Amino acid sequence: MTSMSASPMFSLSCLRALDVGWGLTDIELRWTERGPVVIEVNPRLGGAPVPLLVQLAYGVDLVTEHIGLVIGDEWNSRRSQSQTAAARFLIPELDGTLDWISDDSQAATVSGVAEVKFYVGPKARIVRKGDYRDCIGHVVAASPSRARTEAILQHAIDLIDRSIKPFPTLSE
Repeated sequence: MTSMSASPMFSLSCLRALDVGWGLTDIELRWTERGPVVIEVNPRLGGAPVPLLVQLAYGVDLVTEHIGLVIGDEWNSRRSQSQTAAARFLIPELDGTLDWISDDSQAATVSGVAEVKFYVGPKARIVRKGDYRDCIGHVVAASPSRARTEAILQHAIDLIDRSIKPFPTLSE
């Protein structure tokens, strides 16, 4: 199972192994040369930007569908479109104070970009921890192909400038 097309079956086998069978489940996989590796399985809706990615890729509004499922409506997970959606997270290269960050307007105007979001603003203290808390923002894009989506993301990321002023050292 080395192809991404095998991910639905692999994901279902994870759910069976954990006896998780109702409602939305967020499964994080990491693709390696040897195939998929399970990072985590959560019996809940995935956090941002996962619902947006699914809506862009398949046209399925996970939030609305989940609410409907909870109140007894019929689940409708039929895709109404087929796109490649992806997110790129902004990770700082060093610890320090975010001196400035460009606004999101230029990156947001790139054709195919659906969302540009910053989690911090100027003067924020940046202390990297080596995990998800290091993210200072994200860009989400979608297009008909993986290569095009990757190019859109890279172009948008290239339009985002920032400056991080390193913390002073003890000798300063």
